[in-house]
Amino acid sequence: MNGFQNPYINPYGPGSFNPFQQPAAQPAQQVTRVNGENGARAYQIGPNSSAMLLDESGTVVWLVTTDGAGYKTVAPYDIAPHHAVPVPDYTSLESRITKLEEIIHGNTGDSSATRKKYGSKPDAGND
Repeated sequence: MNGFQNPYINPYGPGSFNPFQQPAAQPAQQVTRVNGENGARAYQIGPNSSAMLLDESGTVVWLVTTDGAGYKTVAPYDIAPHHAVPVPDYTSLESRITKLEEIIHGNTGDSSATRKKYGSKPDAGND
């Protein structure tokens, strides 16, 4: 007689696939905060473990690691808030370059004067 016919025998023994079993719940992820190096050194973790701790007193995170014997190493890392780099506006840059060329060369936008001064050909595409 197989396990499906006997109600007292579990056909899904330990280590076997049980289609009716619920998956294990994932632990909630959180940011662990400490105050300074003393708080990071006081944080308890088991052997062969690591934890990243956010320091509330500054812009530092602490990497706390332990070896197989449980000896702890605490290492600080500097962090800084991210600032988005503004996209350059090339149209305003072009107008600023044109104005600077007018000031330097004393011309009023006529590129032929610049060409004559520097000896470039008009059809060379040096506008």
